[in-house]
Amino acid sequence: MIDHAVAEIEIRVNGMDCPSCAEKIEKAVAGMEGVEGAAINFAGGKLTVRLVEGKASVAKIEEQIQNLGFQVGKAAGEVTEKFHVEGMDCPDESTLIEKKLAELKGVTSFKFNLLSAEVIVSYDSRTVSRDKIMGAIAETGMKAMLVGESASVSAKASQRSHMIVTLVSGILIATGFALSRSGLSEWFATALYFFAMIVGGFHIARKAVYSVRNLTFDMNFLMATAVVGAASIGEWLEGASVVFLFSLAQYLEMHSMDRARNAIQSLMKLAPDNALVRRGEKEVVVPVSEVELGETFVIRPGDKVPLDGKVLSGLSAVNQAPITGESAPAVKKRGDTVFAGTINGDGSLVVKATHRADDTTLARIIHMVEEAQAQRAPMQNFVDTFAKYYTPAVISLAALVVILPPLALGQPFATWLYRGLVLLVISCPCALVISTPVSIVSGLASAARHGVLIKGGIYLEKAGSLKAIAFDKTGTLTIGHPCVKEIISLDSRPAEDVLGIAAAIEGHSEHHLGRSIVEEACRRGIPARRIESFQAIPGKGACAAIDGETYYVGSHRLFEEMQFCTPELDKRMENLEKETRTLVLVGNKSAPLGVIVMIDAVRKSSRDALRLLRETGIHKMIMLTGDNKGTAAAIAKELDIEYRAELLPQDKVTTMHELVERHGHVAMVGDGVNDAPAMAASTIGVAMGTAGTDTALETADIALMADDLLKLPFAICLSRKTLSVIRQNIALSIAIKLVFLALAIPGMATLWMAVFADMGASLLVTFNGMRLFAVKETLRCTE
Repeated sequence: MIDHAVAEIEIRVNGMDCPSCAEKIEKAVAGMEGVEGAAINFAGGKLTVRLVEGKASVAKIEEQIQNLGFQVGKAAGEVTEKFHVEGMDCPDESTLIEKKLAELKGVTSFKFNLLSAEVIVSYDSRTVSRDKIMGAIAETGMKAMLVGESASVSAKASQRSHMIVTLVSGILIATGFALSRSGLSEWFATALYFFAMIVGGFHIARKAVYSVRNLTFDMNFLMATAVVGAASIGEWLEGASVVFLFSLAQYLEMHSMDRARNAIQSLMKLAPDNALVRRGEKEVVVPVSEVELGETFVIRPGDKVPLDGKVLSGLSAVNQAPITGESAPAVKKRGDTVFAGTINGDGSLVVKATHRADDTTLARIIHMVEEAQAQRAPMQNFVDTFAKYYTPAVISLAALVVILPPLALGQPFATWLYRGLVLLVISCPCALVISTPVSIVSGLASAARHGVLIKGGIYLEKAGSLKAIAFDKTGTLTIGHPCVKEIISLDSRPAEDVLGIAAAIEGHSEHHLGRSIVEEACRRGIPARRIESFQAIPGKGACAAIDGETYYVGSHRLFEEMQFCTPELDKRMENLEKETRTLVLVGNKSAPLGVIVMIDAVRKSSRDALRLLRETGIHKMIMLTGDNKGTAAAIAKELDIEYRAELLPQDKVTTMHELVERHGHVAMVGDGVNDAPAMAASTIGVAMGTAGTDTALETADIALMADDLLKLPFAICLSRKTLSVIRQNIALSIAIKLVFLALAIPGMATLWMAVFADMGASLLVTFNGMRLFAVKETLRCTE
């Protein structure tokens, strides 16, 4: 008889207008052959299906939904595509594109990611075409193409051509300067400066023309105006220098932005392109995109894991650092989960695919980091407000500087025109505008590399402002499942013998307590013993023969029914059970031999994590639990933390409201599922151990991918460092502007100095923000 595995999948359904529609879909899918169960979330528009692999397929289920008159995935005609925009490196350029897309009928939404030079456009394909969208972007002077290899190649070619024209422009200026200093023909030097302007400034002038057409006066327009103005008053060297420095700065900025983009692209390269799949009697190499749910693939020693899956056979240590940030390899055996992008050790594993290539944990992390990058952080609002008034104010000041002194005071026009041109160059707020996003994105990418998924700049900022943290107990501060605390021998035999008997029997059981007992026996080096005639006793325990003698392992109730318990033993058991200890008794046919006491132990990392959190300045920490006061008090005493016990879910929410009212910014740390209401009431919801947990990844604001609470102080310190870098960048950008404003009006600043300062500031804030990529997990808030 073939044992078919059961898989759980989620399908998005559009077009459900009422609960009866949802019920119709649920009944129709639940009645299909090979479907064990179906549950629909009407509000969320999602259908969860449990299907027997080999008897039902996702394609057939989707077809059944469509036959009922509903859409799967998206609304009819709706298309969402991601375009790479060549030349979009500045907020001015994204504003141009935004203006054009907003004019297109049928475009429902668009979202920019300036760092990756991408725009995600959702549109109705029945109203507007992809070509029309790309054409609208082309009207801004920039080139759009679908994200892919060709986009990457095109971007690199564009960079190379930009570098070449910048070098040629520089060589022409250097030659002209040498000729003018040597006393040779001045007109020849001027001609070289002119050609330097043309060669290096062509792309600037081209963008300036598009800017004027769209009535958006960006940095390219301001620079082009400054260059033409300088030439008109005979400052050919100055004009050519402006072109060269601006072109050079743009190239360096593109190069530095590319380095920032590589942080996410490096995540994408973690998973291999192909998988070694078993099909029939053969093992064939196929692209990961072609591997179906339930197919079996082989991971050889040293290979990267291609897809998320469950181990069917084999034993190996897997490096999970790319996903969870854990430094120590995790041992994987039958029944364990492996993640795409992790690295296999010396063993070989046979794995069943549980997720498609576009739905692996790694794929979801990448998608969420990209979405987080595109979100605006609160600090960006200040920057935008400042830039909104700063640029028009300085342009107006430049116009007054050019007009008033010659008219009112009879000053030389050329002198004040030059000073006005310097002010024009200073008026562009590029450095200020990019100071926040480049830092936020660097912080988000750095966090993801260390196994911390932060959903956006808003949460990165909020994490740095936390004053108090509430923790769930079970699975957060504690391990979340019972482990062996003590072994009590009830006769003369040693405790290890009692544990060995229990481990031998429980090795054939699927019970979670049994697994903990077997693990403890392995840890103590107790050799496995051969058993015969294993028999499960449902709800009570199990029995088996070892060396010809029958032994029992089970609950207090089982041994009471077997009339093995004396009044003294019963009282002792009851006292232990009052302390919420879990008890497993071991005995033979005549008497109990021992008791294995199990508890939900405190995580090893909990004490250090709480200590580090106190060092970061978070002194209010409290444990919230539904357990009884005795258990809560024991755990709280061990960790030196406040507690509230015997709380229902609604009580946790009330407590969170009280904490937020008293402390302002409060985090709730839990599993992301059972604690969802309390997390929603907090400033930030933090879920721990979320690798492979879809719900937790979706609901938490910050997800710690590993079961390691030490990631939390790291996330808070990274947040504070990011905020510090943003403040440095904003202060640096504004300070440079103010200094050059003060120098420009009295004529102490030149055009090339203004360009150097403006673009130099842009590069400085970019490199300063990119320092966050190099942050290590040992980061402390004092650094």
